[in-house]
Amino acid sequence: MGIKLVIAEKPSAAKAYADVLGAKSKKDGHYESNGYVVSWCVGHLLGLAQPQEYDERYAKWVKADLPISPTNWKYVASQSTKKQLKVLVDLMKRSDIDLIINGADAGREGELIFRLVYEHAKCKKPIKRLWVSSMEETALKQSFNNLRNGADYDSLYQAAKCRQQADWLVGMNYSRLFSIVYNANLRVGRVQTPTLAMVVERFEKINNFAKEPFYVVELAGADFTAERERLTVKALADEIANKCNGQTAAINSIKKQDKSIAPPRLYDLTTLQREANKMLGLTASKTLEIVQGLYEKKIVTYPRTDSKFITEDMAYGIDNLVVMCNHLLTKATGNETFANSFTSNVGLIVNNSKVTDHHASATR
Repeated sequence: MGIKLVIAEKPSAAKAYADVLGAKSKKDGHYESNGYVVSWCVGHLLGLAQPQEYDERYAKWVKADLPISPTNWKYVASQSTKKQLKVLVDLMKRSDIDLIINGADAGREGELIFRLVYEHAKCKKPIKRLWVSSMEETALKQSFNNLRNGADYDSLYQAAKCRQQADWLVGMNYSRLFSIVYNANLRVGRVQTPTLAMVVERFEKINNFAKEPFYVVELAGADFTAERERLTVKALADEIANKCNGQTAAINSIKKQDKSIAPPRLYDLTTLQREANKMLGLTASKTLEIVQGLYEKKIVTYPRTDSKFITEDMAYGIDNLVVMCNHLLTKATGNETFANSFTSNVGLIVNNSKVTDHHASATR
C-alpha cells in the first residue's frame, strides 16, 4: 500500500495533522513517517494573472479595451511562496504516493487553495477530503477515519472559482474605468466598494445629524419615578406637568414579570473585537494580533471565525472544562462555594449547521 499525502492550508494545521497521524520526521517543507506525508500551503499559493499576462497591450490602461474578460483563465505563482509550491508539486509527483488528502480549511476558500495547486501540478491521483472544523485531537482522529470523496466538493470548488473570477472582473475593469474617467488612481472592488459606500453613508449621517430637543414629564413618587414618553413640543409638556402638579395619583394595578436572559454565546471575531475595544480600548487589529498569538500558543481556539458555535465533536470536553474551572477557582480563592458553582448547558453552543470554516473562538 502506498503513502498518503495530506495537504493542509497552513503550517500550524499541518503540524496538528502530523501529530495525530504519527508523521514525526521533519523534512524540508513537510513531515513524513508512519505511511503519511504531511505538507502545507501558505494561504493562496496561486493567484489570477494580471491583464497584461493575457495581452501585452493591457499594460496600458485604455478605455477602448474594456471590458477585459479572459476566456481561459491564467494563474501565476506567488513570488514569496514559490519554494513551498515546488515542494507540493514534487510531493504530488512522487511515485510512492498514491492518494492525496485535501486537508485545507473546511470551506469554499480552502477548497480553492488546494484544487489550484492540484491542477497546477497536473496531478491525477485520487483525492479524499478531510472535513473538520476543530483542531482537537479527538475530532481530527475521527475525521481522518471518515474521509470523504474529493468529488463531493467539485461544486464547492466551482463556486470558489466563480467568486474569484467575479472579483477579478469587477476589480480589474472598474478600477481601470474609474481611474481613466476621473484621471486618478482609483481602486474598485466587489466587496470593498459597497463596504466603503456604507461607511461614507454612515459618516455623512453622523456629520449631518441635527439635534432635536425633547421633553419628558416625570411623576416623582416616594419610592419610584414614572415617566411619560418623550414629547417634542415644550408647551404640551408644560401643560401636562401643570395639570398633574399638586394632584394625587392612584396606582390601579401592578404587574410583575419574570424575565430570563440567555447566557451569551461564544465569541466570533467581530464580537471579540467589539468588546475588547469597549472594555480595554484595543483596536480591532490589536485584538486580532493578541488573540492570534494566544492561538499559536494553544491557549485559545482559532480567532478568525464568523461563528458563535462549536461542533458536536467538541462538546465532549465542555463538562470536564467546567469541572476544572470550579476546581481552579476553589483553589485560587480558598472558597469552597466555588466547588460546584458553574454548570454547563452545551446544547446552547453546539450547532454543526452554523459552523463553516472554523468554530467559535475564545470562550467567555
